[in-house]
Amino acid sequence: MKCPKCGFEDTKVLDSRPTNEGLAIRRRRECNKCEFRFSTHEQMEILDLTILKRDGRTQPYMREKIESGIRKAFEKRPLSHEDFQNIMSGIEQDIQRLGKEAIGSKEIGNVVMKHIKRKDQVAYIRFASVYRQFADVDEFVKEAKKL
Repeated sequence: MKCPKCGFEDTKVLDSRPTNEGLAIRRRRECNKCEFRFSTHEQMEILDLTILKRDGRTQPYMREKIESGIRKAFEKRPLSHEDFQNIMSGIEQDIQRLGKEAIGSKEIGNVVMKHIKRKDQVAYIRFASVYRQFADVDEFVKEAKKL
């Protein structure tokens, strides 16, 4: 791991701790040249997963798209960095458990909505309104009443 202060390419790990309920690891590091200390985070990454879009196209899984959707749903809502990481870890854990090489975007959306709904109902309605493409206010009201 390259030192962020001096750019030296040799650092040592001083301490490792599990985070995110054991789904990630926080490592405390020190540069072997300038002795600068910094932390890194290692987490699970979903590899070789193909997303089947509604229109029939396929694309590789991109964590950033889910992160962006969650950030928009929680805009101006209380969400700590730790809560955000827990939501993302839970989503990716559920996707991994499916054990598929290809998964529909609808199935991923349902997993995301399940995790958002547990944390914040307003964020859930925001995400659902975009994801489910509510056609009118009546559909929006029906979904809100379900809560």
